[in-house]
Amino acid sequence: MVSARAYNPFDDVEGRLAMKRHLASCIFLSITLSLCSSAQLIDGKTGTVIPTPDIPSPEQSMGRIFLTGKVVVDDGTVLPRPAEISTICNGKRHTETYTDGQGHFSFEFTDKLSMLDGGLVDADTSADANRSKDDRRNLHECELQASLSGYSSQPIQLSSRLSGQGSSDVGRLALHPLAPAEGLTVSATSARAPTAARKAFEKGSEQEKKQKFEEAQQSFEKAVQIYPQYAEAWFELGRVQSWRSDNTAAALSFNKSVAADPNYVNPYRALAELAMQQKNWSDVVDVTQRLLSRYPDFFPDAWFRNALANYNLQNFEAAEHSARHGLKLDVAHQIPKMEYLLGLVLIQRHEYAEAETHMKQYLQLASKPADVEDAHRQLAEIAKLAGSPNRTPDTEKQ
Repeated sequence: MVSARAYNPFDDVEGRLAMKRHLASCIFLSITLSLCSSAQLIDGKTGTVIPTPDIPSPEQSMGRIFLTGKVVVDDGTVLPRPAEISTICNGKRHTETYTDGQGHFSFEFTDKLSMLDGGLVDADTSADANRSKDDRRNLHECELQASLSGYSSQPIQLSSRLSGQGSSDVGRLALHPLAPAEGLTVSATSARAPTAARKAFEKGSEQEKKQKFEEAQQSFEKAVQIYPQYAEAWFELGRVQSWRSDNTAAALSFNKSVAADPNYVNPYRALAELAMQQKNWSDVVDVTQRLLSRYPDFFPDAWFRNALANYNLQNFEAAEHSARHGLKLDVAHQIPKMEYLLGLVLIQRHEYAEAETHMKQYLQLASKPADVEDAHRQLAEIAKLAGSPNRTPDTEKQ
């Protein structure tokens, strides 16, 4: 007599289909209602427990999200040209797309890093071509930012703008227009700096204010290591190095700042000052000429340095041109010695009458006794060279 055994529904084809349906149902419940954590499935042939599949949570894999939005200028003006839209995840910036003429943008944001999804990649991240395929962007560590030269902007936390659906409108990203002088002395690269680099820069700035130059140098070095295109960090690093009397390293940092952002003014001026301290007049001419070729209608101090360097190199025609241009810009007479320098140049060019005019103007602006005395000496020399012994220097201001 054949012994009977209990019927197991998983023994036949119908039973196996039922098993699959039960498994799929359990997986679905584990996602929506978390009811599978205590459920167990039994293999009908072996009697072993079949483990419940581990379904990744939304935090573990954010999948693909289609993002849309609009970039606006906060003063209501029209966006002059397309703005760059970037995501910043774990300190790595990824250029996603650019706006259209009206400021609108859209792109598909995936959980894979930029090197894996074939998107646009910034220069500071493109070298890491062998990044693991398991390296993913965590939604909660990602920021979204719009960038445009001449404007400042702040990144937003991407997770705060998402609806949790397959597509999300992140709303408006605001740009703030910089004033002309402000725009030239603030690097556009700073708006693109990753969070970690910005924090290192801010820390260095605080240490710099407290004259903790060694610590500040380390912070700025960290900032440029994270983000090699950080022009302002390179400039501040150079300043700290200069204060620590390491002029060779300072010049290197200033030049890296220029290379990172050729439109950023501060490193040009710092390089000119270093060259002036060393009386390297050819370098002064070179660096100021590079700056002034970009911005001829700003920065009278650069025109003054250029004129002084050309004067010392005996390039008197070039010195005269630079001094005259600088005087036109220096309407508030913030650089009184521009008048004095032009007077010296005109003496060399035998333009004694005009030289006397500018030297007298300097005499009215000079405040230090030594400067006043020097101006009188030059006026006496002008009178002598002009061959008019009856002409006496202005003695109104002693």
